[in-house]
Amino acid sequence: MMNAVISDRLKARFDRWDVAGKGVLRRSDFEHEADRIVRAFGRGSTSPAARDLRNALCWMFDVVAGESGARPDGSVNEQQFRRVCEDLIFEQGEAAFNRMLTPVLTAVIGLCAKKDEGRIDRAEFAKWLSAHGMSVADGGVAFDKIDHYGRGELSLNQMLQAVRDYHYGRLDIELISGRPRSFPAGGASRSGVHRKRSS
Repeated sequence: MMNAVISDRLKARFDRWDVAGKGVLRRSDFEHEADRIVRAFGRGSTSPAARDLRNALCWMFDVVAGESGARPDGSVNEQQFRRVCEDLIFEQGEAAFNRMLTPVLTAVIGLCAKKDEGRIDRAEFAKWLSAHGMSVADGGVAFDKIDHYGRGELSLNQMLQAVRDYHYGRLDIELISGRPRSFPAGGASRSGVHRKRSS
């Protein structure tokens, strides 16, 4: 029987992509998520970093659609989505999960100031989560719980581990919440993002 936490998080992930609430996912839903993330970072939609993120998310949809038996220009319903994700988590394992998520997270880091070093800082992490329905303040709190060494930055591998642990039900914080948020051209507000005090 599937862990209730994993089930709830798969539901949250599906609902976040299903912006129209029609019970199906299309390639355009993944394109729209890329646009939300890009706007949260205050980046232009035609920038190379935006293009890379859009391509990575569309590739992810193509994989899910292919595994579900749908065409890339078709749709994936929630049952099909769950079946693909359950196979990924319970049958294919963490290495397959990493292969699926690494291109997307690499593209997210490509929007960051230290992209050449492969790192995302606290404020940037909070912006990313704000595009997944979290408040910027809650995104900062989530970062603090993941940043075990208090360095104020996460590497790609640390970010990947956090997302993997979230979907495997091993992370006791939320990374996805609510309905899609809209952002002004300048990106997500910095309000509510506070730096950790040194002790």
